[in-house]
Amino acid sequence: MTSRRTLLKSLTLAPLAFSASTVFAKTEEVKETKFIFSLNTSTIRGQKLPLPEMIEIAARAGYDGIEPWIMEIDAYLQSGKTLADLKKHLTDAGIIAVDAIGFAPWMAQDSEKSKGGFAQMEKEMGMLSALGCKRIAAPAIGTDNPIDLLIAGEKYAQLLDLGRKTGVMPQLEFWGAFPQFHHLGQALAVAAAANDSDAKILADIYHLFRGGSGFEGLNLINSNAIDIFHLNDFTDQIPRLEQQDKDRVFPGDGVAPLKEVAETFKAMGGTKILSLELFNPTYYAMDAFEVAKTGLGKMKQFF
Repeated sequence: MTSRRTLLKSLTLAPLAFSASTVFAKTEEVKETKFIFSLNTSTIRGQKLPLPEMIEIAARAGYDGIEPWIMEIDAYLQSGKTLADLKKHLTDAGIIAVDAIGFAPWMAQDSEKSKGGFAQMEKEMGMLSALGCKRIAAPAIGTDNPIDLLIAGEKYAQLLDLGRKTGVMPQLEFWGAFPQFHHLGQALAVAAAANDSDAKILADIYHLFRGGSGFEGLNLINSNAIDIFHLNDFTDQIPRLEQQDKDRVFPGDGVAPLKEVAETFKAMGGTKILSLELFNPTYYAMDAFEVAKTGLGKMKQFF
């Protein structure tokens, strides 16, 4: 009888023990999210500074990285400088190029336009690889409405192959005011249709708001699917559909649910690059270093 009672007791407690060990195992697997802070050059573009000076400002303000635009790199090269010169600026400043903003029409429905977009992407990826930059934005520019999301997914899969070839991975980007591709749901569908473990989505506080995505959808995204997130804020003084890029404000100066978004990212684990992207003419009238420094401080309120 005693042995039977002992057996029954052990069988009763076994599921609890298994449950507890499973819970603890999961707890141990969760890793703290590491945040890297970056300055998108659009934030201080209005001051009309050369790219090397923007790199120096970002580094001096305390950023880990900078996110230049392809057109700024092109302008630098057209001035007679080289990619090696630009890489030296980055190295000397102790800062990395985390991503670059480009506008190649790779997703275009027109086959010739799309082909040209892929060629443009390959050229730009080559430039970025020489700088040690491992990512490039991949928006849906050049597309017509409506977009076949499954076909777009096939093209994104091809673009990811090109990214692996060059070492510069395309980050699928959607814009809130761009009718053809404005919603997180569309980006998720294209990324899923690509059926590729390297698929990445580049989201943005302003674009999530402006395009009507909202912020709960971020909870559906696996940590591996986001490398970079554009940080900013929006106000409630202008109707959503009337807001423009220039209306973005510093994080915390608007009404975005940044505390909740921060908690979502903290729960993801892994490494996340937060890049401050603003186009506000009020900030363009200020000292560029003060804008950069203020922006970083406001980002760190939440992250």
